[in-house]
Amino acid sequence: MKIAKFDVSDDAQIEAGRPAAAPGGPMPRHVAIIMDGNGRWATSHGLPRFEGHRRGVEAVRRTIAAAIEFGIEALTVFSFSSENWTRPEGEVDELMGLLKLFIRRDLQDLHTRNVRVRILGEGHPRDGEIQAMLREAEILTAGNTGLTLAVAFNYGSQNEIARAARALAREVAAGRLSPEEITPERLAGSLDTQGLPPLDLLIRTSGEQRLSNFLLWQAAYAELVFLPVLWPDFDRAWFEQALKEFAGRERRFGGLDAPGRS
Repeated sequence: MKIAKFDVSDDAQIEAGRPAAAPGGPMPRHVAIIMDGNGRWATSHGLPRFEGHRRGVEAVRRTIAAAIEFGIEALTVFSFSSENWTRPEGEVDELMGLLKLFIRRDLQDLHTRNVRVRILGEGHPRDGEIQAMLREAEILTAGNTGLTLAVAFNYGSQNEIARAARALAREVAAGRLSPEEITPERLAGSLDTQGLPPLDLLIRTSGEQRLSNFLLWQAAYAELVFLPVLWPDFDRAWFEQALKEFAGRERRFGGLDAPGRS
């Protein structure tokens, strides 16, 4: 697994603060994004953190449109982690309000554009309205055949793996499964991402280089690309830059050859 971090001073990669040419070559089926940098963007512009989150929602809209244009099969976005509940209560309330607003304003448009919505994670532990809205988004778009938009909400990968292990343990305890039948494939089928294509490319914005408890199992053979752009400034051109980097990778999956992903 090769990791790339782009430096804004590298003229071969970035010209005048913008990414280089459009991608060519193989395209990923499944792209995941850690959308990092909303707060730092707001601070750098002398604005309240909420404005950074609001501009981040606009970046989500641009990214969905670009994913559809590029023919990406699945796009997973890390919208709210299980650790984010430790943030100040007022900021959490603002984030929940933005999520509700996004669903109200964008769900019908996503449906019209043939986007299927999937929700990863445990949902909201207290807000029944958000739970109902997320469920409505999944039901309304379940039959769509275009881009799958997977939204990781109240999601943590270690918790996801533990929940999958508990589900399999219950099957063993009930006598429906033997311990020897617990394979990596069976465990993967118990994760929140079951049914999605294997993860090919994971992008993180803001220049940070860590996974932050996001898709740890799924990222085992994903290509990782770290971009210096703060999330509210992420756009089609930055997406292109990440896809161009992916296209230039030689993917080995632990072997000497670089087989394609079926």
